[in-house]
Amino acid sequence: MDMPRNDVRPVDLDVYSTPKHLEHASEQARARSYQDFLIVDVDSHHYENEHYSEVFQYIESPVIRREAMEGASRRTGILNTQVGYQNTGGRIHRQKFRGKEKPKAGKHADIMLTLDWMDAMGVDYTCLFPTPMLFLGLHPQVEIETAMCRAYNAWLCERILANEPRIVSMLYLPFNDPEAAYRTVKDFGEKKGVVGFMVTSPRYKPVHDNAYIKTYALLEEMGKPISFHAAYSWDDRALQMTNRFISVHALGFMWFNMIHMTNWVINGLPVRFPKLKVMWIESGLTWASGLMQRLDHSYMMRTSDAPALKEKPSHYMQQMYFSSQPMEMPDDKSVLEATFKMIKAETQLVWSSDYPHWDFDLPSTIYDLPFLKEQAKRNILGANAARLFGLNTKPVKKIP
Repeated sequence: MDMPRNDVRPVDLDVYSTPKHLEHASEQARARSYQDFLIVDVDSHHYENEHYSEVFQYIESPVIRREAMEGASRRTGILNTQVGYQNTGGRIHRQKFRGKEKPKAGKHADIMLTLDWMDAMGVDYTCLFPTPMLFLGLHPQVEIETAMCRAYNAWLCERILANEPRIVSMLYLPFNDPEAAYRTVKDFGEKKGVVGFMVTSPRYKPVHDNAYIKTYALLEEMGKPISFHAAYSWDDRALQMTNRFISVHALGFMWFNMIHMTNWVINGLPVRFPKLKVMWIESGLTWASGLMQRLDHSYMMRTSDAPALKEKPSHYMQQMYFSSQPMEMPDDKSVLEATFKMIKAETQLVWSSDYPHWDFDLPSTIYDLPFLKEQAKRNILGANAARLFGLNTKPVKKIP
């Protein structure tokens, strides 16, 4: 039997450089005159694990710091991770060769890589999130989430946000420890580039617990939005019944945000904190419109179960923000148009790429929709996010 041989051909690294990887995106950006208006990406990612040697230095506990550093050579170490399929069985090579690109002098590698893809796509500002840490809310040790959260936030603020105004972030909240979550907002809320705070959705803490109320009050007082960034958990009892990544991915990214949204609305948090801006990230859009209909229907039959509400649940959901990715694109665009209408997309939808993940969306996902007027496109691609984050509305991109 013939044995498979290794491919030993030399690799042309230029093929995998960010500008080369996104050259068609740059062609789109020039053809659609993106340079003329603001584009803000509210959800992009980096692989913070590529810099764990730096991040771990910021862990305050010497014991946890040592455990983290000694475990760094192992795949997971002290951190909790999920089985990943970002490279789709080896068919996408981008992540493998990211580390081969040499950073420009005086630039951190993550700043260089981020600015390169931003300019290639025509993006002025991006909100940067971690990747493996999206699953940290499932860690069995609460103190590990808290320690890693503070270390990562401190590293991100000092090494990245302080040195590049085009990169902002909604910092990770250690939601499994309500007191630590409150301290995080207090300690990091005024740092340069911090435009809000993010809860990773895969976790089992009810958002309406009274322990979080002072954190929500502080965020409302500071004018900083809170977001819920979706992900999946194959360990969830319901999702354990799926046997393909496509299944757990399709359901999981909606599942946790649907639960948190339901608890948020039914327990009257929009009434208690009417000025607190809330955003739901990376769940797509179909879940939101469907949940509006479902909750409204149930509410009208059992209003006594939600005594804090003064309006139907959809009323409060329509005042929240939704990121666009992954944009579900039905063949019948009238279905998508109806979804946009239900969530009041012209003022409440914000574009996101989710780059560099395998299912990322370009700005053209929004710009090419036939039912949107020009101003609606510009609102969704940048103006809505600028209002949400308090960003300068003048374009600063450099499309290659």
